[in-house]
Amino acid sequence: MSRILGIDPGTGICGFGIIEGTRAIDYGVISTPAHTPLPDRLEDIYNSLHQLIDQHHPEVMAIEKLFFKQNITTGISVAEARGVCLLVANQYHLPIFEYAPNQIKMVISGDGHAHKSQMQEMVRLHFHMKTPPQPDDAADALAVAIVHSFIAKSEQ
Repeated sequence: MSRILGIDPGTGICGFGIIEGTRAIDYGVISTPAHTPLPDRLEDIYNSLHQLIDQHHPEVMAIEKLFFKQNITTGISVAEARGVCLLVANQYHLPIFEYAPNQIKMVISGDGHAHKSQMQEMVRLHFHMKTPPQPDDAADALAVAIVHSFIAKSEQ
């Protein structure tokens, strides 16, 4: 049973979830202030991920692939935050596994177009939580970790 760090990348809000088996060890978000220069925001994400990895010692990172909807400017900054996450994982020699948003939704809820609230509820049920994990970025990160857990088990 491996400890998995799930990441829902973002510049303003980067969700994280650390799981081991059917336990959610830790989850939350790395938030950076909106009007802070991008290099400073990326450095905050970098430093925070180092602290999380040092604290929890995950064995792998599962991260959501980038998906552009409409706003390419937002997509570019998310890609930059995602790059920082990949860099940190590589610095710790963590194997990195990437999953598309619709793949995550399909595995977790059975619907590749599930809404945020559906995803939160399915994550809540998976971990037997009293309330859905908040905010939804943290639930998404937990979902990425769950998907990797399921896929890794099926490949054994």
